[in-house]
Amino acid sequence: MREHLNETETCMRLITPALKSAGWDIDRQVRREVGFTAGQIMVRGSNVARGKRKRADYLLQWKANFPLAIVEAKDTKHGVSDGMQQALSYADTLDVPFVFSSNGKGFLFHDKTASDGPLERELRMDEFPSPEELWQRFRTWKGLSDEQVKSVLAPYFDDVTGKEPRYYQRVAINRTIEAIARGQDRILLVMATGTGKTYTAFQIIWRLWKAKKKQRILFLADRNILVDQTITNDFKPFGQAMTKIRKRQVDKSYEVYLALYQGISGTEEEQNAFKQFSPDFFDLVVIDECHRSSAKEASRWHEILNYFSSATQIGLTATPKETRDVSNIGYFGEPVYIYSLKQGIEDGFLAPYKVIRVDLDRDLEGWRPEKGQRDDAGEEIEDRIYNQKDFDRELVLTRRTEMVAQKVIELLEGSGKPYAKTIVFCEDIDHAERMRAALVNANPTRAQEDRRYVMRITGDNEEGKRQLDHFIDPAQRYPVIATTSKLMSTGVDAKTCEFIVLDQRIQSMTEFKQIIGRGTRIHEDTGKLYFTIVDFKKATELFADPEFDGAPVQVYEPDTGGPVVPPDDEPSPDDPDGDNPDGPFPPDPGDDDGPRYKYRVSNVPVSVVAERVQYYGTDGKLITESLRDYTRRSLLDRYASLDDFLQAWHSAERKQAILDELKDAGLLLEALEDQVSSGMDPFDLVLHVVYDRPPLTRKERADRVRKSDIYTKFGEQARTVLDALLDKYSDQGIVPIEKMQVLQVQPFNTLGTPLELVGWFGGRSQYQDAVTQLERELYRTEDAA
Repeated sequence: MREHLNETETCMRLITPALKSAGWDIDRQVRREVGFTAGQIMVRGSNVARGKRKRADYLLQWKANFPLAIVEAKDTKHGVSDGMQQALSYADTLDVPFVFSSNGKGFLFHDKTASDGPLERELRMDEFPSPEELWQRFRTWKGLSDEQVKSVLAPYFDDVTGKEPRYYQRVAINRTIEAIARGQDRILLVMATGTGKTYTAFQIIWRLWKAKKKQRILFLADRNILVDQTITNDFKPFGQAMTKIRKRQVDKSYEVYLALYQGISGTEEEQNAFKQFSPDFFDLVVIDECHRSSAKEASRWHEILNYFSSATQIGLTATPKETRDVSNIGYFGEPVYIYSLKQGIEDGFLAPYKVIRVDLDRDLEGWRPEKGQRDDAGEEIEDRIYNQKDFDRELVLTRRTEMVAQKVIELLEGSGKPYAKTIVFCEDIDHAERMRAALVNANPTRAQEDRRYVMRITGDNEEGKRQLDHFIDPAQRYPVIATTSKLMSTGVDAKTCEFIVLDQRIQSMTEFKQIIGRGTRIHEDTGKLYFTIVDFKKATELFADPEFDGAPVQVYEPDTGGPVVPPDDEPSPDDPDGDNPDGPFPPDPGDDDGPRYKYRVSNVPVSVVAERVQYYGTDGKLITESLRDYTRRSLLDRYASLDDFLQAWHSAERKQAILDELKDAGLLLEALEDQVSSGMDPFDLVLHVVYDRPPLTRKERADRVRKSDIYTKFGEQARTVLDALLDKYSDQGIVPIEKMQVLQVQPFNTLGTPLELVGWFGGRSQYQDAVTQLERELYRTEDAA
């Protein structure tokens, strides 16, 4: 009978040798234990934890960054197919066509490229396909010619630091290169904010440029800060071959050009600097944030793309725009790849959020002036009911602004992070200025420390715009709070932003996604792993809309009978202020409808009538119930009865395995303990909260064991060790005492060496048996007494 091998031994002694015999280069083509996610971040209360990373046992690649197959390994006790379902899931994620499962006795081969013959078949260990065989299968499946292969296999940029694309970036890059190699000339990539669209674009451009498939490239963005960051960071390897078009001056001696849309186009013919190039000058045009530009038929930016229509054009966006008048899909076609916010959060590459919804009495009830009532300036107020959509646009209730500011400061101070970067989105520039003043008055102590504690950053305010670089710099404390209208809703890389405050009615899903994207970046160095959305205007109801994180659906119905009306979240193309290529920003959209009179009333009281906290669940939905109710419901879904839970708990070789499973399911028992009672074991938390059993503290359980018969089974020295284990359990829980390493720390190291301590029990196996008995007695329930 063949000896049983665990998974590690199976890989080392059976699977790896089989791959090597099949011709795979173990050092260059075979990668082991490839982690491709970061582990989802879960937040409950003030507790934050990461779930497990997804790992492929084997990733087999034809060339670097060009994987062909994955192999999922199991120990020799499993069947040959037991790893297939997990392997197929990983293969879908990694965009890999060939999938294998093995227990060291054979392989189950799933071939996604199979057009005839079985989709799955078993192979002997000596029948594993060679690299050349899988590569030829792939080429035939894709229909790639020798010339197309040159583009498909063009090398990535290697910065010699070992940095490599994340899996979804690699999929996006490879799919784009393949599409171009096959002749597709309009390409759309949809990637959530914070997932590295610019780095992805760089690798695409670099590979095509180095392969001499695309020699002249134009990269278009709509904000100077985006262009400058791109030149300094991701595009830096282009070096002297790269230039930025400034002041509408064109030098045709470069190969890679970066420009603002506004900087090379205009309402007057002489402003159209792009026409200094011939229409066929560029081989490739990449359009960043394409939802703000190329989708609009009437846009002057669209004229640039039409002019360079012979070039391959790639649109990048986190939020493709699909309305009756505007369509990214209509222009670029269906996305070649979508990486959503939900997927980014599940993978642990993007920060999850919790939502604090604050309801104000005037927002819910509305307000009607008394007959003939006048505002602060003496103007008679129109007699009607004013509600949430009117506040700060038609009517200003001063105390409402003060209440919002007071609540924001209360949340910041209460979080223990008074200097957490915060963006407050307001209705317009006037509202942003009033909010700035209200926040200063709500926290004069912080404002006196530095005048920049609160800054208005809007398109009309030069001092505020100059402070934006400091706001997004993790090394700079100030500004802490930025009040804005539309200016910071897109393209601002605020990695450390921890609070997004919504005091703005948001009707556009595109705008909502962009605003939420200001908080989704993770910044481990500063401890920013999640962010908080404080919603005063019910904007977060959009989270419940299936469109929020679904694939874009084309609804474009172009009206050939008249001009396309610019969307609300874009500046008017006829605004002359948009033609400032060297100013830091285009005009602040949202205020282009001109000044309007607002009634201002100072003596209307406003109060908070409701406040609730919601958390991002592992299913991508907001958890609206209490933490106790959520834990109860989730655990009853997993363990329908107390007996089911007890059986799982007692049968686990290590209790840590059960705790890890619960954490991966989004159940953070530490947060629950904070609400229920400290000093309780996770076991008792579950029994009490889920199954309504009276709780016991860890100390009470330990004391009960000391009174049990178990002590009489061991000698005096062994009982000394058991006493120390029970003290350790009382202080730290079950996990430490399950490990042999506990014998190396205090107080055990004062009793003797680990070898001496286990000797008091008769040896290692007898010591481990004693710990098992100790655990069994610790977790004895009254039903079992």
